[in-house]
Amino acid sequence: MSKENLNDLRAFVAVARARSFTRAAAQLGLSRSALSHTMLALEERLGVRLLTRTTRSVSTTEAGARLLDTVALRLDEIDLELGALSALRDKPAGTVRITAHDHAIHSILWPRLKPLLDEYPDVQLEFSVDYGFTDIAAQGFDAGVRSGDRVDKDMIAVRIAEDLRMAVAASPEYLRGQPLPQTPHELTSHRCINLRLPTYGGLYAWEFEKAGVAVNVRVSGQVTLNNTFLMLQAALDGQGMAYVPLDLVQPHIDQGRLVPVLEDWWPIFPGYHLYYANRRQISPALALVIEALRYRAQGA
Repeated sequence: MSKENLNDLRAFVAVARARSFTRAAAQLGLSRSALSHTMLALEERLGVRLLTRTTRSVSTTEAGARLLDTVALRLDEIDLELGALSALRDKPAGTVRITAHDHAIHSILWPRLKPLLDEYPDVQLEFSVDYGFTDIAAQGFDAGVRSGDRVDKDMIAVRIAEDLRMAVAASPEYLRGQPLPQTPHELTSHRCINLRLPTYGGLYAWEFEKAGVAVNVRVSGQVTLNNTFLMLQAALDGQGMAYVPLDLVQPHIDQGRLVPVLEDWWPIFPGYHLYYANRRQISPALALVIEALRYRAQGA
């Protein structure tokens, strides 16, 4: 593929994502007229109409949507790899600010990024614990972490972990003399450790799934927290049942400190993804962080 063709595809992706020639032209540093001619030439070369233009908006045709799905991710990957190469050429420096769930920081971010601090002394990392989907641009973060890859259209999501399984567990002391619940709804008769969410201050409804059937249960108890590790500790201290990631409770189950509850209902969620702003150039330090966190399945 020639450089001109690649640039035309980049221009098409910019227009399709922005749904505006004016905004896309500003992003690309082109005039609106030049960008319009480029799109017309691309459509003529391909022999199909890619964009539907009105006086108020621009949208993709069926062919345009198909092309966008095909090339956008590949172009993003190319840009990311070029950014990574730049990081090797230019000495990475500066602060990378990331907002994430405490479990993601503990299990993924810190173990993989700690070695970078020794290898690149001019790179600084800042983590901020947040259970919500933070507007990273508005809050001044370089990247955020959330479960799943559904992000705003102006963001790029990169998988950084395998799928996440949640678990329910309680201490033997708490369960002594009580029957184990057989269905999620029976949790309402038990003391459970609640999670307070930042959005509107609501309590998280525990999610379960079995044989394609999804069930949400609102539990109650004497303790409400907003930290995964404190919830785990409360369960270890006999304060009730906790709903936390399986990798955190498994060692305690293996040692007999916790007892698994409703194992056949434990749900699996899409793994953590790092999301960051969709821009042509990223800092060498952020490119370095992205590559260090990128999930690579065993055997891949």
